[in-house]
Amino acid sequence: MGSTVIAIPDREDVAPKEKKKFRDFFLPIISFVREVDSKYDLRKLIHSIKVGVALVSVSLLYLLDPLYKQVGENAMWAIMTVVVIFEFYAGATLSKGLNRGIGTILGGGLGCLAAAFAQDVGGIGNSIVVGTSVFISGAAATYIRLVPRIKKRYEYGAMIFILTFNLVVVSGLRAEEVMQLARERLTTIVMGFVICIFISLLVFPIWAGDELHDSLTSKFEHLARSIEGCLEEYFKVDTDKENRPGFSFSSCKSVLHSKAKDESLANFARWEPWHGKFRLSYPWKKYLKIGEVLRDMAANVLSVKGCLQYPRQSLQNLRASIKEPCEIVGSSLAWALRELGESIKKMNKCETAAFIMPKLKSIRHELNLIITPSALAGVEKSTDALELASFVFSLMEMVDKVEELTKEVEELGGLAGFRANSK
Repeated sequence: MGSTVIAIPDREDVAPKEKKKFRDFFLPIISFVREVDSKYDLRKLIHSIKVGVALVSVSLLYLLDPLYKQVGENAMWAIMTVVVIFEFYAGATLSKGLNRGIGTILGGGLGCLAAAFAQDVGGIGNSIVVGTSVFISGAAATYIRLVPRIKKRYEYGAMIFILTFNLVVVSGLRAEEVMQLARERLTTIVMGFVICIFISLLVFPIWAGDELHDSLTSKFEHLARSIEGCLEEYFKVDTDKENRPGFSFSSCKSVLHSKAKDESLANFARWEPWHGKFRLSYPWKKYLKIGEVLRDMAANVLSVKGCLQYPRQSLQNLRASIKEPCEIVGSSLAWALRELGESIKKMNKCETAAFIMPKLKSIRHELNLIITPSALAGVEKSTDALELASFVFSLMEMVDKVEELTKEVEELGGLAGFRANSK
């Protein structure tokens, strides 16, 4: 009778399998952590945790019997308040919370008066008073919320006013019961608001002002690199263009498309209290003005993109003849932008501002010499002369924008109280 030999794996064979199972178990967790760290940003994770804590805190009004006996079903309004007003930035949370509070108080108060007056009229006049008051308040509040200045900061409050007024007036309850119901709901809304503000402002706050400040200073560096890269691409020879990839305008385009984000951050920043280096009534409008000039300059840089697509040999020679002065211009513009951006970033007065303006004037003089009629007389083709003139005029536009930026940054330093550089 033959015997069957069964191979028994030793420890060395088993260990790799166990390691593989262990690795496969934790691989999704590790990949998730990496994704959170790289893609979503740590601040978004913190915000999500803060919202969860706020919801748990406000849910205690339902979970704890002593609190539930005090507020009853009105605890739902506290939970709704947390869900609605808790935003990513502290300024946005404060803005929506105050808008909701003001809209609720005004809408509830006027709604109670209208309901009481309708009850006093009685009969068919009750319905007429309710309908008329709803029409007047809804139409007036809607018109006001469409005004641009009101829409930016108080649109949510106007919407809450309309909603609260209609709910109170159309409820049909007696005036005493309306007042009691409004008081109970307002109390729970205030509870939700206080919890949101406490967690948003005191627990790892995320400030819109800091975001706007960092975003603005980064734009100076983006444009400086774009100018340097654009000039490098412009003066490449054909062999270099074949061996190396072309210049990317992605950072410049991000500056150009930043208007909506800047305006939103500035609106939230105006609501924020004194924090860190940003005091009350900080000149955020000046940030928007500087951002507008930077976007204009980004458009000028992008306009040079068409000048980069001329591979003819005649243009290569022509470009080589103006390479040195243009590179001096580009390096000077990049230097000026970095100095201005560093001044805003560190909130120091730009010590080199006195040198920037004279240097820009000398740069403009050098550019004027490049496109004089005598300098363009030797150009054989009119298209070549047009391309050269277009490129130089774009550089001159950039010089003008840097001059404007220098003035705006100096004004910002005066309004914001930038300190003198300690160097």
